[in-house]
Amino acid sequence: MKVVLAGAFGNLGFEILKELIAEGHEVVAADRGVREHNGLEGKYTFRYVNALEKESFRGLCDGADVVITTMGLTGPSKNVSNYDIDYRGNMYLYASAKAAGVKKFNYVSVLACREPGAKKIPMLNAKALSEKRIMSRPMDYVIYRPTGYFYDICRVFGKYVDRGKMTLLKSYFGVKANVVDCPDLAKFIVQHMNDTNMVYEVGGKETYTYEQMARMCFKAAGKPLKVGATPAWVFDILADLPKIRKEGKRSIILFSKWTLSHDLIGKDIVGESSFAEYIKEYFASGKV
Repeated sequence: MKVVLAGAFGNLGFEILKELIAEGHEVVAADRGVREHNGLEGKYTFRYVNALEKESFRGLCDGADVVITTMGLTGPSKNVSNYDIDYRGNMYLYASAKAAGVKKFNYVSVLACREPGAKKIPMLNAKALSEKRIMSRPMDYVIYRPTGYFYDICRVFGKYVDRGKMTLLKSYFGVKANVVDCPDLAKFIVQHMNDTNMVYEVGGKETYTYEQMARMCFKAAGKPLKVGATPAWVFDILADLPKIRKEGKRSIILFSKWTLSHDLIGKDIVGESSFAEYIKEYFASGKV
């Protein structure tokens, strides 16, 4: 089966690429660049695409049976927005898939992106708009809404470990999530990529509060935990500071506030990986 994978060299995308190749699929790995010395050279076809350039998607999906996309803006940017990448870029890809007669379109979204209040969060609303367009069109779709990823939690919490103090939202210490490991999600996506008009709310097997996650991270790093509390409205003030807007960090701050104030529990439990064990290995490896 021929599969076009957009965003093939991000953290999740690369795990999907490995899984597709392991399952014997013909893969077109589409991204702005190749991950160097990735160990999979010669096992896929690389195709340059840029979410801002509609023309770069022309002919991308010719002959493909399935399209999978992980494209999305996950960090701060001074030049582009979530609407540029998560929405317009994926709609350019969708148009390419439709023109090529692709039968299945797989989109990696995020949990809770269509809940009340999410419209104010660009990182959520852009994905919600993409979902709405995909679900209203004739092509069969599979939408995956993960709760969050092992790696991202450890990477973000690692910054607090370095500072020696974790800051959580006042009155929201009990907020919890069952985040999922990227290899587990990648396997699930490849297993279900031929499903018809399905939406999966994906999480891992372990559920923790963010305070519990912080405790595990600090303990794994061999540091005493210090937890600070800040009111949720502080995030709103920070997000609207001219410097924050100029540096393209507004969306990240609003998304962080949302995450720390909403339970994110995926009902579709994926994989057997332990987040607690992952945390121990992550901090022992010195990745922080």
